[in-house]
Amino acid sequence: MSSASQVERAVLEEEFNWLLREEVHSVLKQLQDVLKEASRRFAMPSPGLESQLKQENFILGSEGVLTLQGEALTQADINLKMAKSSQVLHFQFRDDKHWKLQQIQDARNHVNQALHLLNCRDDSYHFKTGAEVNKLMDAVMLQLTRARNRLTTPASLTLPSSPPSADAGDVMVNFYINLSKLCLTVYQLHVLPPNTTKNFKPAGSSVLHNPGAMFELNNNRFEVSHVHKVECVLPWLSDTLVFFTISLQPASSSKTR
Repeated sequence: MSSASQVERAVLEEEFNWLLREEVHSVLKQLQDVLKEASRRFAMPSPGLESQLKQENFILGSEGVLTLQGEALTQADINLKMAKSSQVLHFQFRDDKHWKLQQIQDARNHVNQALHLLNCRDDSYHFKTGAEVNKLMDAVMLQLTRARNRLTTPASLTLPSSPPSADAGDVMVNFYINLSKLCLTVYQLHVLPPNTTKNFKPAGSSVLHNPGAMFELNNNRFEVSHVHKVECVLPWLSDTLVFFTISLQPASSSKTR
C-alpha cells in the first residue's frame, strides 16, 4: 500500500471515529429528549400512586361523557337512541369496574423500552463500529414502530369477547383507540330463534362488525341488527403520534452505512 493510500485511510478512519464519538451521541440525545416528551404524555404514576392520576373528561358528541384516568376508562355516562324503538338507552360503568385500554399501556411500554435502550448508551459510551450503531437503532426503531402501530391499528374484536360488565341485555359495547381518537361502538343484538331456518354463519374477528354479523354465546345465537359508533379526539394522543414520527426520522438518519 502506498504512503498516500495509508494517509487517506488514516484520515477516513479518524473521520469515522469522530462520527462515532460525536455525531451519533448528538442524535441519540435528540432522540432521548423527544421520547421523554412522548413518555410524559402517558402520565403514568409510580406504583401505588394510581389515585393521583389526573382524570380527564371527554365528550362523545351528544351521546355522553367518558372519564379517562391513565390507561383506564373509569366512568361512562352514555345515552343512545335505539334504532328499533326510539327509546334512549342509558348505561354507566359499575363503580368497581373499569375498562382498561390495553393499546395505551402497550404503546407506553414500547416507548419506555426504547428509552431504556438509549439510556444504556450514555455520552461516556464509545461505539466501536457502525454495525453496533445500526443494531441499536434497529432495536429502537422496532420499539417505536410497535408503539405507533398499537395506536394506529386497533386490535380486532370477536363479538362474544365484549366484557360482561359492558353487556346490557341485547346490547354489546366496545371501546378502542384509533390514531388519536377514542372510539365507542355499541351493537344492538337480535336473538335468533333456536329453530331458525336462516343460515347461521359466525362472524370472525374484526375492528368493526356490520349489521348482519352473527355469533353464538352461552348456547344462544345472536345477529347484529344495528351499530352505533361515536368517537372523540384525545389531544395528548395527537401529540404522542407526532413525537413518534419525529423520533423515527433521527433514528433512521443516525444509522451508518
